[in-house]
Amino acid sequence: MNSNAAPILAVPTNIITGFLGVGKTSAILHLLKSKPANERWAVLVNEFGEIGVDGSLFEGTHSKQQGVFIREVPGGCMCCAAGLPMQIALSQLLSEARPDRLLIEPTGLGHPKEVLEVLTSEYYQEVLALQKTLTLVDARTLSDERYTNHATFNQQIAMADLIVGNKVDLYREGDTAKLANYVRAHAAPQTEIVLTQNGDIPFSLLSGPSANHLLNPHGHHHHHHHKQDKPLASELPLPESGFLKAENQDEGYSSIGWRFSASKVFDYQKLSAFLLTIRAVRMKAVFITNTGVFGYNLTLDALDEMELDDAMESRIEIISDQQHDNLEPNLLDCVLA
Repeated sequence: MNSNAAPILAVPTNIITGFLGVGKTSAILHLLKSKPANERWAVLVNEFGEIGVDGSLFEGTHSKQQGVFIREVPGGCMCCAAGLPMQIALSQLLSEARPDRLLIEPTGLGHPKEVLEVLTSEYYQEVLALQKTLTLVDARTLSDERYTNHATFNQQIAMADLIVGNKVDLYREGDTAKLANYVRAHAAPQTEIVLTQNGDIPFSLLSGPSANHLLNPHGHHHHHHHKQDKPLASELPLPESGFLKAENQDEGYSSIGWRFSASKVFDYQKLSAFLLTIRAVRMKAVFITNTGVFGYNLTLDALDEMELDDAMESRIEIISDQQHDNLEPNLLDCVLA
């Protein structure tokens, strides 16, 4: 960073959190569309898997020339190792972007309380102005103990300034009331609820100071992820084969992902058929195909496809509470000779 540059002060900052598959990435893509043309926005995105796909999805639709700067922290909760991966990535992102707004998306299996503690530490007190924390929730999951008994799910709700009941178009009768009751029982009394679909969050909801719910300056980091003592798969050079695989497991979920060099072009029809066979809590991918570059987002509800401007390579990451075997041969079969 240029030592003569003006200091970065009081950047409006929002945490956008929520459990796996709730629509956080879609929400940020919508918010980026409403970015004022004269502003520079930065997005720090954290992923559970080691491959890292979100950065490619964002960069495939928004560029630095449009005032959008992206930085990824893959490989598990970004606040691990005393917050070092997060602090390095955040410092680099702020130095490059010098943004008018910062959006932070922790992994759906991350620990938002610890992320909040890093952001409100003395080091960032003058740099960041923490505004509303938004937690996306799919009210239909409140009938599933895999969510309601998961500490991270409840922590995300407890720390929210605003609960976004996403996918409201898919709710059944009584789901909205169930969401209101759950928020009343697990969130701060002043926490508001808004309902939306497809992650379409109005830009106006970002403004306003955060109440920093759950913040404990004497808190300690109690969870454990794999050690960051080796390069992540997202950073490794690709081998001669032109692809590599990486796996991660924690919090009752596992991830499996692949990176492919740009020289490996995928057959669009075969790939589309293969992706429809995947059963997972969440799958994200960017593929270079014979008909263009496409991004994919699979949840328990649907497989969404978006056309992207470009990609440096193809990537796919699958997160599930079950093991996935024999995916690699089927995936490789989609590569054109």
